[in-house]
Amino acid sequence: MKNLVKEKLKKGKVSIGSWIQLGNPTIAEIMAKSGFDWLAIDMEHSSICLHEIEPLIQIIEANSVVPLVRLSSNDPILTKRIMDIGAYGIIVPMVNSREEAEKAVKSIKYSPEGTRGVGLYRAQDFGSSFEEYRNTANQESLVIVQIEHKDGVDNIEEIIEASGVDGVFIGPYDLSCSLGVSGQLEHPLVEKACQRVIQAVKKSGLALGIHVVSPSIEEVRQRQQEGYNFIAYSTDAIILDRHCRDFIQKIKK
Repeated sequence: MKNLVKEKLKKGKVSIGSWIQLGNPTIAEIMAKSGFDWLAIDMEHSSICLHEIEPLIQIIEANSVVPLVRLSSNDPILTKRIMDIGAYGIIVPMVNSREEAEKAVKSIKYSPEGTRGVGLYRAQDFGSSFEEYRNTANQESLVIVQIEHKDGVDNIEEIIEASGVDGVFIGPYDLSCSLGVSGQLEHPLVEKACQRVIQAVKKSGLALGIHVVSPSIEEVRQRQQEGYNFIAYSTDAIILDRHCRDFIQKIKK
């Protein structure tokens, strides 16, 4: 298990990925072949179930792209099963305290760093390479925590001190809701909260993540200039939707 995205982020380089929400293996294959560094299967905001994740991870990994999974919740049992299927890391939603960040890390790491149960499944080549996997999994697994609530912002300095956290991903929509300005991403309260997170994460040297929702090269460049280096470029569903709509509108004109 060699996590090239984690290696890239440790060096401070920019890593570009996207979200898989449709759960279609062919779409996942098309995206994997396009050259993304990583693809994150989204269990939080999609209908993708656990049994659908395995073929998606197989396809992503087969195309030399790092497979990640965004959890539906900070659940150690779900984390263990996802990692045994073969994910290289997790993105954990709604992390609001150091304790919650530490819980996520412990869920993904074997003892002594964590509490992940030992089993033999796809990640360990069904037992044939368990020792090799066991010796590298703690070091190579990636943990990204999402800061998307005012409580997470208030506790950001403590959260980033949690040993084993590799990066922070800002969720501006939920953050705006928690601040009482739902959907107003440019509201001063949201911008102030984001800046606090950005400054804290930059000082820590951890990866800083953001979602560029609309397929916009200009916004990706802007986010890079702002210091983000773990950038999610849209989603499979939005990319398909926007390109189809743009094409039809232009043809009709």
